[in-house]
Amino acid sequence: MAEKRIEIMAPVGSMASLHAAIQGGADSVYFGAGHLNMRSKSSQNFSLSDLEEIAAICKDYNVRSYLTMNTIIYDNELSQVEEALKVARHSGIDAIIASDFAVIQKARDLDLEVHISTQSNVTNIEAVKFYSQFADVMVTARELNLNQVHEITIAIKEHQIKGPSGELVQIEVFAHGALCMAISGKCYLSLHTMNSSANRGACLQPCRRAYDVKDKESDIELEVDNEYIMSPKDLKTVHFLNKILDAGVRVLKIEGRGRSPEYVKTVASVYRDAADAYLAGNFNASKIQEWDEQLRKVYNRGFWNGYYLGQRLGEWTEKYGSQATQKKLYLGKVTNYFSKIGVAEVKVDTNELSQGEAVVFIGDTTGVHEDVAGEIRVDLKPVDTAKKGDVLSLPVAGLVRRGDKMYKIIEVKNEKTDFLSDAKND
Repeated sequence: MAEKRIEIMAPVGSMASLHAAIQGGADSVYFGAGHLNMRSKSSQNFSLSDLEEIAAICKDYNVRSYLTMNTIIYDNELSQVEEALKVARHSGIDAIIASDFAVIQKARDLDLEVHISTQSNVTNIEAVKFYSQFADVMVTARELNLNQVHEITIAIKEHQIKGPSGELVQIEVFAHGALCMAISGKCYLSLHTMNSSANRGACLQPCRRAYDVKDKESDIELEVDNEYIMSPKDLKTVHFLNKILDAGVRVLKIEGRGRSPEYVKTVASVYRDAADAYLAGNFNASKIQEWDEQLRKVYNRGFWNGYYLGQRLGEWTEKYGSQATQKKLYLGKVTNYFSKIGVAEVKVDTNELSQGEAVVFIGDTTGVHEDVAGEIRVDLKPVDTAKKGDVLSLPVAGLVRRGDKMYKIIEVKNEKTDFLSDAKND
């Protein structure tokens, strides 16, 4: 009997990202609606009125939908919580991701499936037993190593710990994306310095900035050289995903609700391929190299292994922002698409496009479509390069739509990269 498919859970911050996640092979998506989630300020969010459409799209593609409501909750927000949960239930959302007991209890009262958020800091089997009264899936704290995670999954089977569904509790872990310097995201730095609380979904990420260090007893001031000492590199686990799955994990969560649709599609696709390769018995070094190259292309702050392999301190970013090996330059919007001949018409608002350059189209329904500029025409005449102000037409090997944004992809050379720190901890 074949082993059950491993769930790839992708982040969604827009309709374009939703379709990108589906294109990338995600089994489930998670998203916020309104302000009661941990990315209410730092990423695009949906409204409650979007939930029915999201749930319908997900059901069409056999993808599960999870509404994130994992902030701390105050008394004056309880009615909002109840309203949001009722809308979620009516809309057909599959589960609620939560940490506050007000959300957990009200969701269960409405017979909604609950998943326990990382904010609950699940670090031991007794916590799993307790939360199993309410939840079928729970993510372990990001600070656990794989031996500790494995002990939990073994104990779940030994003690037959089941959630409300009657099935054994499933353990989920973060597999890829941004990490916070704080314990499973609990941090007061943004609240202290900017009066904007991370625990209310409003983190302004002061930890990601560069700082000077000043001696209080003198005028000596030093710049912290080369490293952003509160800003960890992004988590990447694809190179030891076999070890994570050997530990009994069956739900892999990708971080990044604030990141672009092409990030969502690329990362979901890589981890889908890697999980399937594991089950098929052909998880190997050559595939890992290919996956690593794909992950480097999209937004990242450099990569490290997290705490899974026993490392106790973080690895810090060397510079601000992304270290991706590719970036996209906006060109313009699709003004028409001629489906019978597979040709898109695009008004070039900025930059220019030459034959042979890689392009990507992004739209709320299109998701992410990657292509290469073949023959380019302006005023029906073939040209080598279309410039700002031109209305170009080009063949597209797939469906795009009016209003989709078109970008060209360019290579980026980073002066210093350390994407593959695998050997340090394996």
